[in-house]
Amino acid sequence: MRLPRRLTYGDRVSLVEHLDELRARLIVSLAAVALAFGFAYGFRKPILDALNKPLEGKDPTTFGVAEPFMTSFMVSLYAALAVALPLVVYQLWAFLAPAFEDRDQKLVSRLVVFATFLFAGGILFSYFVVLPAATPFLLGFDSDQYDIQIRARDYYSFVAITSLAIGFLFELPVIILGLVRLGVLTAARLRRNRRVGIVVCFAVAVALPGIDPVTTTLQALPLLVLFESSIWLASFFEKRWAAQAAAAEAAELEAEGATGTSQP
Repeated sequence: MRLPRRLTYGDRVSLVEHLDELRARLIVSLAAVALAFGFAYGFRKPILDALNKPLEGKDPTTFGVAEPFMTSFMVSLYAALAVALPLVVYQLWAFLAPAFEDRDQKLVSRLVVFATFLFAGGILFSYFVVLPAATPFLLGFDSDQYDIQIRARDYYSFVAITSLAIGFLFELPVIILGLVRLGVLTAARLRRNRRVGIVVCFAVAVALPGIDPVTTTLQALPLLVLFESSIWLASFFEKRWAAQAAAAEAAELEAEGATGTSQP
C-alpha cells in the first residue's frame, strides 16, 4: 500500500486529493489497530494476568455463554488501541499539519510528543500505584456485609476508565502551556492562584478511585508536581516566546526599512 504523501504549508491540492489523503491515513490507522489487535489477542492471557494483579489472587467472574469471549475480545481491543495510539495520533497530525506554518508545526509536534510521554506515564502510574492501592480498599469496604463477586467485564471497564482518566490528568502541563501560548493564562497569574490550584489538585485526587488518606495522597502528589512544573514551564516558555516575537518583529521592521531605502 502506498503511504500518503506528507503535505507542507502552502501546498495547493484539490478537494479530491485531500479526501484521498484522508482515506489513506484512515486505512493506515485501521491497519495499525488490526495488527496490534492480532498481537494483543495472541498474548491476551499474559495481559489478563497483569490486569488481575491488583485483585490479589481473586479471579473475575463471567456470566453467560458468550461473555468470556467478548471480555477477552474487548480487553485485546483496548490493548491494541493503546499500542497503536501513537501512530494514529501521528496520522491525524500529518493530515492537519499543512494548515499550520512551519514554526507552529514544530511547536505542536513537540507538544504532541510531550503529551504522549505524559499520557504513558499516567497509565503506568495508574497501574503501579493507583490500582494496587484502590482496588483492595474498594473490594474490602464493608466486606462483612456483602458476598463480593468481581464481574470480569465491570472490572476491566473500571481499570480502563481509571487508567484513561489518570492518563488525561497527566496532560495538565500540555493544557496549561497551550493556554499560555494562546494568551488565556500567564505565568504570573498561575503563581498568584497557586493555592487555588493546589486545592483543585486535592479535589481531583479525592474524586478518583480510592478515598482513603493514603491512596488520596498518592494520587495528589503527582498532580501537585505536574501543576508546579507547569508554572515553571509556563514562565520559561513565556519569556522564550516573547523573545522570539520581539526578534521576528525587529527582523520585519529591518526588512521594511531596507525595502524603503532601496526605493528611488
